[in-house]
Amino acid sequence: MEVKILDRARFIDGVKELLEINPKTTALVAIDMHQGHLDPEVGPMLVPEEERKRVLTQAPKLIEIARKYQIPTIHVIFQLRPIENDRGFNPFGKPARLVNEKLKPEERSWVGKPRVKGGWWLPKIMPEVAPGPDDYVINNKKTYSIYLGTDLEHLLRTLGVETVVIFGINTNTCDLCACFETVNRGFKLVVISDCVASAYGYDLHVFALQNISRCLGWVLTIPEFEEKLEKVMSKKL
Repeated sequence: MEVKILDRARFIDGVKELLEINPKTTALVAIDMHQGHLDPEVGPMLVPEEERKRVLTQAPKLIEIARKYQIPTIHVIFQLRPIENDRGFNPFGKPARLVNEKLKPEERSWVGKPRVKGGWWLPKIMPEVAPGPDDYVINNKKTYSIYLGTDLEHLLRTLGVETVVIFGINTNTCDLCACFETVNRGFKLVVISDCVASAYGYDLHVFALQNISRCLGWVLTIPEFEEKLEKVMSKKL
């Protein structure tokens, strides 16, 4: 049976009209914007080339807007120790390998790829979105979750954040997990569609954005995001 995407444009547009984003209580969270997903020279789990270029072109624009409005930017990236890498954190990966298939269609082997001395290869944040001097970096993400075992929630509370704006890789796994967990913690959720992509297939990318916009929070383009910031700031002048 063919599944068609239900048209909820009227609902989505309606809740967008009601959205206000106060830059003083907002944080931008970048998820896994690192070589493992975005560098074709060394990345084992790349998003498709066109999507990779789109994200790396648009994300710097988003970060620049955040800095313009003095919105803190937090980079959260995945890192494993050797023993964690050998065992993996997702039991679903083993049966996928046993049937000679991959979880991600474009997944490549780590064999022959650069590794950090003394441990698991550490994927560096891509230079296009390199952290600035006032940015925060959380580099102990171990699973799909940006919260589990990290100090992200503590940092957000310390900064007085009410709205969490998410972008990064992968739309349907780490990003979607982050969305549920952000809402579970009582934060207002925004996802920037220009700056997310998935290595698991474009269909799951679309599914994730539909799920977010219809169940969890607001999916905005970069221009829509900046317009919301400008609107709030103009009220205060």
